[in-house]
Amino acid sequence: MSIDIERRAASVAAEGTIIRGLAIPFGSLSEDLGGFREVFEASAVDRTLTEQIDVRALVDHDSAKIIGRVRAGTMTLRKASDGLHVAITVPDTSVGRDVLTLVSRGDVSGMSIGFRVMAGGERFERRDGQPVRIISDARIVETSIVTFPAYQATDASVARRALRAYQGQQGRSIVWLRARIAIPVA
Repeated sequence: MSIDIERRAASVAAEGTIIRGLAIPFGSLSEDLGGFREVFEASAVDRTLTEQIDVRALVDHDSAKIIGRVRAGTMTLRKASDGLHVAITVPDTSVGRDVLTLVSRGDVSGMSIGFRVMAGGERFERRDGQPVRIISDARIVETSIVTFPAYQATDASVARRALRAYQGQQGRSIVWLRARIAIPVA
């Protein structure tokens, strides 16, 4: 199975045994991701919420460190005007206690997402001479509490391929790219 999952970061805080975070800020321009910047539109999370995707909460994108899950009722997702908010009821496990302590102390203050852009769910435009990737439709598969939340510390390889396609087509639609990249989903 080959799925290209991208990751982006935002902020998180602890309240008792619940970690709350802004997983995706809407309309916020990212840092430079290697030759381009990125913005999530509010519509980017609609598919995840409508299809009730079973998003997991992890620590540092490590599936062995699960701390919440939508289907289990231990994580909730809420779309607001400023972005996609999450609330994770942290488990009484060694990983859960560790991450809760680190977030409560302020040692860890980042949140990230793993996502896959859907066909037709992205476009590029130029702002101040730099390409900007606009995400309008994606499947969010996981949220993570992360040590390094800066956009620079995330995996932007899939987005870079989209940027190269955009540059190669000099601004024309990159829908053709989806047909060239095999992204089978289980």
